[in-house]
Amino acid sequence: MKPIFLQYPACSTCQKAKKWLTENNMEYTNRLIVEDRPTVAELTQWISQSGLPIKRFFNTSGMVYKELKLSEKLSSMSDEEQIALLATNGKLVKRPLLVTDKQVLVGFKADEWERLK
Repeated sequence: MKPIFLQYPACSTCQKAKKWLTENNMEYTNRLIVEDRPTVAELTQWISQSGLPIKRFFNTSGMVYKELKLSEKLSSMSDEEQIALLATNGKLVKRPLLVTDKQVLVGFKADEWERLK
C-alpha cells in the first residue's frame, strides 16, 4: 500500500513535507484533509498505530482549536469524544499526516521522515 499523505495545500509545513516526499522519490496517495477529513475509524486506528497521545493529533495552533477553546475542554473529554470531535473538521487535525503500513507520522520533522527510507 502506498502511504497516505494528508495535507492542507495552504499549510507551509505541508508544502515542505510534500517537497521532501518528491525529493526522496516516495510514492504516496495525496488526500486533502479538509475536503476528505479522516473518519472516526481511521483516527482511532492511526492514533493506536502511532503510539502517541490523542492530543498530538490536534492542531493546537489552529484557529478552530482556539475558537472552540479546546485547551480548556480536552482534559474533561473522553478519548471517544476527542476522536469524534477530530473527525468533524479537518482543520482540527494536526497536519501533515503520513500514514504507512507500519507507522503514522504527525507533523513534519525531516529527521523522523528519514527513517521511512
